[in-house]
Amino acid sequence: MPHPMTQDEKYKMMTEAPIPPLIGKLAVPTIVSMLITSIYNMADTFFVGRIGTSATAAVGVVFPVMAVIQALGFFCGHGSGNSISRHLGSKDTKSAQQLAATGFFGALILGLAVMVLGLIFLNPLAILLGSTETILPYTRDYLRIILIGAPYMTAQLVLNNQLRFQGNAFYAMIGITTGGILNMALDPLFIFGLQMGISGAALATVISQFISFLLLLYGIKASKCIPIRLRNVSLSSERLGEIAGGGLPSLFRQGLASVATMVLNIAANPYGDAAIAAMSVVSRITMFANSALIGFGQGFQPVCGFNYGAKKYRRVQEAFWFCVKVSTGALILIAIAGAFCSGGLVGIFRKDPEVIEIGTLALRFQCLTLILNGWIIMNNMMMQTIGKTTYASVLAASRQGLFFIPAILILPRLFGLLGIQVAQAAADVCTMVVTTIIYRIVQKELNQETKKQEMEN
Repeated sequence: MPHPMTQDEKYKMMTEAPIPPLIGKLAVPTIVSMLITSIYNMADTFFVGRIGTSATAAVGVVFPVMAVIQALGFFCGHGSGNSISRHLGSKDTKSAQQLAATGFFGALILGLAVMVLGLIFLNPLAILLGSTETILPYTRDYLRIILIGAPYMTAQLVLNNQLRFQGNAFYAMIGITTGGILNMALDPLFIFGLQMGISGAALATVISQFISFLLLLYGIKASKCIPIRLRNVSLSSERLGEIAGGGLPSLFRQGLASVATMVLNIAANPYGDAAIAAMSVVSRITMFANSALIGFGQGFQPVCGFNYGAKKYRRVQEAFWFCVKVSTGALILIAIAGAFCSGGLVGIFRKDPEVIEIGTLALRFQCLTLILNGWIIMNNMMMQTIGKTTYASVLAASRQGLFFIPAILILPRLFGLLGIQVAQAAADVCTMVVTTIIYRIVQKELNQETKKQEMEN
């Protein structure tokens, strides 16, 4: 376990160490964390797939609620974490302490609200999410237990992000990976060993997430991060504005992912449980591919935040382009492999021939545009971290909201099931165009700030 650094040591590392090895050092733990998270998300789908097609579809139907829980956690976690890194870069520790406490306790309250409202309106919510009559019983059983874990699941994401943005990704990795491995071990035990069925998958998830929460809470103390204390909670407009500004892009991204999945389930409903199950499986596979990319980008974010706060704008741009080049190269290889192995990948989760046929074509379409995600996601992360809230929010809303939702509503009317399979790829192309336009605007602003800083020096 690495020796905890003081705040001065972290500042020196972030603002002076060579960019490629620095990002590599920070990215490896976050990539591992994201991959493990994706693996245990797929583990639910894999083990539940042994129960039946309707049960597999139910996991996909409940995904929007999971996305809402994540959206609220990322709203508070990214909102506080982004600002914490900038304040530490400018050596303003008091503001960082207030942001840490406000983000954490705010997430707990929001998660509690989701739990209470979800349990009260459980049945209508399950129907609204796109459950058919055959899927509904599985959805209720799975969703009821997931909602119980909502408060600490949102708070867990805040702890994870605050650790990362302060340059302590190793401790975040320990908390996330331990929970993920535990989830994969508990899934078969609860589902088959204790014969709990889909309820066992949900119980495995909430128990493992609680263990992660406890480990991350300990990690804050062990890594000498900014402590989380109730007395540091600040409801001032300045602090709440910082959290909202930094967190809105994440809220848009995750929240719209929830709405998009719900719309996808409803659009696939006329084509039967197999179509819903297939698209659920494809979502899990592409999420796994993107998880490594997001983990790599999370290694970039603290470097970006510290150096932007320290007004070292050239290091911000150097780090950005390093990440774009590396991620795009890796995604080309992943996309080629995914396109060739698409049928086998879908078949891992569900042996139903109809599910495999539908999922294979959908996955191949998404592999075609996967290589665009490096450019899209790195731009989004940079905008969010440097406080360009409007631009970051537009980018966050584009892929799953501004473009995917209209695509999934329009394309099936024109092309039937094919429209559902191609919708995400069409949305990715449109998002790439918007990303490029916004990048040019922000790049011009960064160049002006760089010249101004150099003149002052």
